Amino acid sequence: MILLSGEGNSRIEIKQSVFIGRAVRVGTPEEANDFVKQQRSTYPDARHTIYAWKISGDVNMQKYSDDGEPSGTAGMPVLSLLEHGGLTNTAIAVTRYFGGILLGKGGLVRAYTECAKLALNDAAPAEYIEGKETFITVPYSLSDKVMFELKNLPCELRDTTYLQDVKFLIASSAAGTEEVIKRLTDITGGAAVFGDNGPSVIRGEDVLL
Repeated sequence: MILLSGEGNSRIEIKQSVFIGRAVRVGTPEEANDFVKQQRSTYPDARHTIYAWKISGDVNMQKYSDDGEPSGTAGMPVLSLLEHGGLTNTAIAVTRYFGGILLGKGGLVRAYTECAKLALNDAAPAEYIEGKETFITVPYSLSDKVMFELKNLPCELRDTTYLQDVKFLIASSAAGTEEVIKRLTDITGGAAVFGDNGPSVIRGEDVLL
């Protein structure tokens, strides 16, 4: 699946109209709707804030709005950008400050699409694969050795907690998890303790829309 790796922003000006885009990763329709409300509250004096979002999971959902622009010139082209790019769990809003010059239907489609695309690419879309998170707890004396080894193993280090022992949180594929457990068990002499933290997704190759 293709997901956004972070938040993306864009700003373009066409014939005195200013378009401001923002793209984020969302997990539920409620998160998507809250994101749109936040964008509108950020620019309360703007003429239009159009949006599109798409979510996949137990229930696949998508929604868009032209927010007063001519039908088919704003929300639908942005939703099509998500669909053609293979993006999911993504919400994007584009706010327009009208500059007094009409752009026409074709001009609006191009403007909203360009602004949305710039925001999406700024959010670094990437291919993600199914995986799992694992806790690794080791004595403080072994933490530097484990930290160094994790950099060379097929996993993503997501968090480190220093208490009496050191707890690392990693994400990896099923095969990667097996390799991590085997290698860290070897270098710590069996001192590493592993705990399953549930399913997750792992970032792979970057994707340019």
